[in-house]
Amino acid sequence: MRLMGFEKDGVRYIGSLEEDKVRSLGTAAQFYADPSIAQRNSAGPIFQRRDLVEVPPVPENARIFCVGINYRSHAGESKDIAGIDEPTVPMIFGRWQQSLSVNGTEIPVPPNEDGLDWEVEMAAIIGSRAWAVEEADALDHVLGYAAFNDISARKKQLMTPQFTLGKNADRSGPIGTIVTRDEVGDPAKGLRVTTHVNGELMQDGNTRDLLHSVGRIISYITDTVTLEPGDVIATGTPGGVGIGRKPPLLMNDGDVCVVEVEKLGRLTNRIVSHR
Repeated sequence: MRLMGFEKDGVRYIGSLEEDKVRSLGTAAQFYADPSIAQRNSAGPIFQRRDLVEVPPVPENARIFCVGINYRSHAGESKDIAGIDEPTVPMIFGRWQQSLSVNGTEIPVPPNEDGLDWEVEMAAIIGSRAWAVEEADALDHVLGYAAFNDISARKKQLMTPQFTLGKNADRSGPIGTIVTRDEVGDPAKGLRVTTHVNGELMQDGNTRDLLHSVGRIISYITDTVTLEPGDVIATGTPGGVGIGRKPPLLMNDGDVCVVEVEKLGRLTNRIVSHR
């Protein structure tokens, strides 16, 4: 099943998506109260997708846990850029739900940045409460997966060891529709992830190269924090980010970024001036 967020009368809903039609599965709050039950709702109204305002397919109180330096191909870049060694445990930092956007959203460059950087990622969306979860059982708590672009304001990110501001620029977290776990399987078996900027291939990786698997990340987080349905884990990006190039290459007004995750879909976003 593919799940989409949409908004009607100021309220966020979750719907099941089939081609150009969306069946409502209830408000986001209702859906994430128990996604396993909500997915079986066959009585909700059906809408044409073109008539809906798409929004992120997670609740408004979702937490986004991002994993830094989680591909070996990105570890070398990060050492050169920021002097950070390859982490021995998942390196977690946070995004706010308010920074999320969707396919087609225009993303503004903050006024004091030289541009924005791309980071294709596979995101895992939690489907059931998870606390002190063993790695072997962790995927049982995953609702599904989505394409994600962790667009980064590098100047602000690299000013201090804390990533928060540089990872929360306005509208800088495009997230796609959710493909449920039963249709994706174990991502450790390998999903290709790519980024194109203005048609040029910039990143080309595979989730089989994750340093820390989705299961390990969930286990690591939940020995401290209870994960709730609708929380998002962005699992990291492969090598090929713009700031790691010589000379660095960042996106500015008019540039078009396309990220794609195999089986999950594609996100296309145009970068615009903050003006």
